[in-house]
Amino acid sequence: MKRITALALTLLCLLSVPAYAAPAGVTAPSAVLMEKTTGTVLSEQDSKTQYEPASVTKIMTLLLVMEAIDGGSLGWDDMVTASAYACSMGGSQIWLKENEQLTVRDMVKAVTVVSANDCAVALAEHVAGSETAFVERMNQRAAELGMENTTFKNCTGLPAEGHLTCAYDIALMSRELILNHPSIREFTTIWMDTLRDGTFQLSNTNKLIFYYEGATGLKTGFTDTALYCLSATAERDGMELIAVVMHAPTSNDRFESCKTLLNYGFANYAITPVYPDQAIPPVAVSLGTQDTVQPVTARECSILLEKSKTGAVTTQLELCENVEAPVEAGQKLGELKVLVDGEQVDVIDLVAAQEVPRLSLGGIFKRFLNSLFLQGD
Repeated sequence: MKRITALALTLLCLLSVPAYAAPAGVTAPSAVLMEKTTGTVLSEQDSKTQYEPASVTKIMTLLLVMEAIDGGSLGWDDMVTASAYACSMGGSQIWLKENEQLTVRDMVKAVTVVSANDCAVALAEHVAGSETAFVERMNQRAAELGMENTTFKNCTGLPAEGHLTCAYDIALMSRELILNHPSIREFTTIWMDTLRDGTFQLSNTNKLIFYYEGATGLKTGFTDTALYCLSATAERDGMELIAVVMHAPTSNDRFESCKTLLNYGFANYAITPVYPDQAIPPVAVSLGTQDTVQPVTARECSILLEKSKTGAVTTQLELCENVEAPVEAGQKLGELKVLVDGEQVDVIDLVAAQEVPRLSLGGIFKRFLNSLFLQGD
């Protein structure tokens, strides 16, 4: 193997980015800031203390619904029938009538934009048969996501003894939703809309959608005991951040706290693409129909970095001196080691860009004869 040092090829990796305390201006007692693609925590403040999440609970409700839609067991145009139980929820709602039917799309819109408890329960019953069965799935999914401080008792976030989570866990389920089900953004970015053929007005409870640059969602929550909660997402320059606050004393505190977290993240971090300052050299091929094969990175990537370290990225490129044909497309030819400040943070395979078949016996003989004539010259 020979070594060549170059600037980094793009590689999305989880770096040892330090998580700093929440910046001044975060008045909520519990907060966390997470980068979406890597899941890196950039800032936190008492992020694993349990609180009631109120309607931020519905992020998990929406996650299970989106998983059913994307998995094919539920369709956007499927009709959902409101049960008497769903209509009895109270709190934030669109005042469904018993046996009223709306599409899954309209129900999801109502849950996302105005936090409709009646629609959340109607969807839960439609997906799992009952809210109880749906809540079992919620808790199972929470365990799968590593939400160690979470117990759900309902799908709405209405007050219930033992219904608790923490800011970090909310960030985990928020990330799962926006990372793997990006179509939810169709609803989380709505500022104003209507239902029931334009007769019912909707206005988003997340005011950041209206005034924060790059806001993409996600979900508010409030009860008298939970106080004001928010999971806020925003994207700028290809980086999406998740800011979660819990138990804020006022509605303004939750919005300003999330705004402060997001501003801090965008000011100090970036998804940074980096490129080599020279072409990756080809690898020699023995007994192949081509003399060389071109290595390429196995995947495209970028690096999450503190902006102050954007000039500290280097790589070590290790390539085979030669390979014997046949060479398959995608065959590993080496590795690209990515370093920040001299510390290795990840490794990406270098693979053959195309196949190189092995020469036939006739081809080998022809090449041998050609070499004799060239030597004769």
